[in-house]
Amino acid sequence: MAVHYIPSAMEPMFPEPVGLEDLAVEVIRKSAALEGRLHAIPRRSVVELLRTINGYYSNLIEGHATHPVDIERAMRNDYSADPAKRALQLEGRAHVEVDRLIDGCLRSEPGLNVCDAAFLKWIHAEFYRRMPEEFSVVDARAANRALRLAGGELRDQDVVAARHVAPAHDAIPEFLERFSEVYEPGRLTETRKVLAFAASHHRLLWIHPFLDGNGRVARLFSSAYARRARIDGHGLWTVSRALARRRDEYMAALAGADSERSNDYDGRGNLSLRALGEFCRFFLETCLDQIEFMAGMLEPDGLAGRITGYVELRGHGIVPDRDHLRPEAGRLLVEALHHGEVERGAAARVTGLGTRTARSLVSKLIAEELLYSETPKGPLRLGLPMDAVSYYFPRLYSDEVGLAPA
Repeated sequence: MAVHYIPSAMEPMFPEPVGLEDLAVEVIRKSAALEGRLHAIPRRSVVELLRTINGYYSNLIEGHATHPVDIERAMRNDYSADPAKRALQLEGRAHVEVDRLIDGCLRSEPGLNVCDAAFLKWIHAEFYRRMPEEFSVVDARAANRALRLAGGELRDQDVVAARHVAPAHDAIPEFLERFSEVYEPGRLTETRKVLAFAASHHRLLWIHPFLDGNGRVARLFSSAYARRARIDGHGLWTVSRALARRRDEYMAALAGADSERSNDYDGRGNLSLRALGEFCRFFLETCLDQIEFMAGMLEPDGLAGRITGYVELRGHGIVPDRDHLRPEAGRLLVEALHHGEVERGAAARVTGLGTRTARSLVSKLIAEELLYSETPKGPLRLGLPMDAVSYYFPRLYSDEVGLAPA
């Protein structure tokens, strides 16, 4: 395979829309419907939870199994004494923090071109600024030595990723310019944005702009693209979970889309139109599966039932490492779920308990982060501590790697 020097080498940039447009419409429709599943206040808590879950799955794709509880601890600067485990915690925390930064960028600049080379380099720089030293050293074969990765810098040598010969390093700026020009969301129709969401994920990895970290950047970029295109369900589904659950198929689909055009019926570009279409179908179907999964998880009555069920399990002493919890706690938690918040003075009324007993219960729920408040006397809101999440949202993270609820 030849080294590519001109941007036309990554054509076609879009799949054939026939057969994919209906799928794109489903992604748009079902992701938009997610917002109405929850009150705005608990919805923000779920979005923050999913940042951690997204970081967990992004790490898992890299072969790094960092339990979400450990990422949650890292966000509080609570690190393991084991250096290897601490490094994984830092990696997970880096993903969460950069994801938050991306959100901030899109809030302050809604029309941001997330495909611009400067934005992609910024993601890489912010991510590697937070990475542990041992994850920032790469084997640079062309230099015949290990190199300390410089965050935000495009690679300065040619590389072969698996069987894919990436574009020549000195041509990367031209490839990224073409990438930005074609996929910028602001220039596309709604369904075209969804096709670009899928196709751009592969083409960014095909360009392989950085010496290392391309997969992590691509997943953060795709999350940003989904938000910019308004198909992220307001943060209520995650790209990385979608891909990690089908990791082997994902890797095979990426490799397939690297294929060159096979014959005159396979498009007119250098790369295979058919293979790009197959990748885009896989990518969008996988994302749609996650949208539907989260729609089920966020169905209000079902979620309320699982929260109440968790409290009942606590009442029977079944939850490991957790003591008894009064059944009235379920009423407070469900009230916060449905109404967003509960005034502290209403706790006795909601639970049916005496004032002193209700106050004691509220204190316990706050201590365990099952409820939280912005101020010491402020209203109570639903918390989502990771050790309760596996009961509230079964299979959100534990089933793929055989982890029991923490």
